[in-house]
Amino acid sequence: MTDDIRTDATVLFLPHRLNRHPVVVRGLTANELWVCAGLSGLLGLASGVALAVMLATIAIVPTAILLAVSAGIFIGGGALRRLKRGRPETWLYRQLQWWIALNLPPLATFTDGHQLVTRCGYWSTRRSTAS
Repeated sequence: MTDDIRTDATVLFLPHRLNRHPVVVRGLTANELWVCAGLSGLLGLASGVALAVMLATIAIVPTAILLAVSAGIFIGGGALRRLKRGRPETWLYRQLQWWIALNLPPLATFTDGHQLVTRCGYWSTRRSTAS
């Protein structure tokens, strides 16, 4: 019998990156890409509608959306890649969850932000006398 096969059919070796989300574009995973494209698309829609009203042409709206999404993915992908460099996989999601818990408490229940420790002050590491 070989060393890497056991009788209970368990695998002794699991790849380290088995459960990671794959990088799709410019260092962004699929979820991050959708968020980046959606937010920049909304920004492009708002600026496109404003330009369409000023220039009296509706054709500028889809053009502004397309340009904003392209720029958002290019600029946002680079910025998020620099932010995530050297940090754990879940750092970005925990950072957003923490920011929502501190700045938007009514929305914290939707992101489970109420489970985070948001206390500031000194922590004691000694044992207490109470039992």
